[in-house]
Amino acid sequence: MSDTEIAIVLGTRPEIIKLAPVIRACESQDVQYTVIHTGQHYSEELDAVFFEQLELPEPDYNLGVGSNSHGVQTAEMLVGIEEILQDEEPETVLVQGDTNSVLAGAIATSKLDMELGHVEAGLRSFDRDMPEEINRVVTDHAADYLFAPTVDSADLIREEGIPEDRIYVTGNTVVDAVEQHREFAQEKSAILDELELVPSEFVLVTAHRAENVDDEDRFEEILDGIARVADRFDVDAVYPIHPRAENRLDEFDISVPDSIRLVEPQDYLDFLNLESNARLILTDSGGVQEEACILGVPCVTMRDNTERPETIDVGANTLAGAETDEIVDSAIEMDGAVCDWTNPFGDGEAGEQIITEVEQSETPKELEMTPQ
Repeated sequence: MSDTEIAIVLGTRPEIIKLAPVIRACESQDVQYTVIHTGQHYSEELDAVFFEQLELPEPDYNLGVGSNSHGVQTAEMLVGIEEILQDEEPETVLVQGDTNSVLAGAIATSKLDMELGHVEAGLRSFDRDMPEEINRVVTDHAADYLFAPTVDSADLIREEGIPEDRIYVTGNTVVDAVEQHREFAQEKSAILDELELVPSEFVLVTAHRAENVDDEDRFEEILDGIARVADRFDVDAVYPIHPRAENRLDEFDISVPDSIRLVEPQDYLDFLNLESNARLILTDSGGVQEEACILGVPCVTMRDNTERPETIDVGANTLAGAETDEIVDSAIEMDGAVCDWTNPFGDGEAGEQIITEVEQSETPKELEMTPQ
């Protein structure tokens, strides 16, 4: 019988970052844990380097699944995760977010005599065309612990009929991660000098979601909008290009406007430093919306919806869609924003609280088996 109490399943850069505080909480509370890395992000720049940079131990397992269709990728993960869980026999399995790694971890755990905890539960875009939305919903309804980042997200899952005793409002571990690494990034990162950037005199861009970059017309509209924003503010738009987006640029033979500077994908500390010093952030990433809000940098989200509505509610973010004119108008609006909003994602203690709840709480399955 293994001594493992908690198994942590992850597979992408955002999961590594957001689960780092949970891993540290396991260590600080002397909880035996194992890390299962699916290898969903197969690029060194987007993946393994984060463990070294965040001073995390290497994963105990790496499935090396890489890229494939959603079904094939998820199936390969499911088989590998199940085999490891059967060997390790943890009491609880933790997953975070909405990726295929999360879905595979949730399904594998739900078939075994183990508890499932979903970190960042209750996020909803209400867009069932997004694979991530399906992953979120299925994982929430399979989970025994739903760690909601905000009261609003907890309310959403209550409305779906999930029992109250499964729901815990903990804040978001992204706050822990940003607070733990922001000063370190400023001290250790030389990315501003390397790219010859002046603080508050550049716009930072991320665009990688399938609905944006896999549609040639939509991708071109977004790039045109970004370029026009850069020209309007007389600054460069710095775009660390995701491999998926780079492949689409080649496939569609899209010419990138001169005012958009394509750079290599950045490691976490360098990217955090870029975020901290940007005049404005244009993104389609959920995690970047959160980080921008926490860092006090105005954000424009180039999507038709968001599962982070709290960032909009506090005035840190706005939805622009993918049309050029809307992106420009939204950027002008947010560039004039007063950046004094209150961070809605908690106090930076989410990781510790999650591990404490898992260690101290009687889970719903245990309660069901307790004689009344």
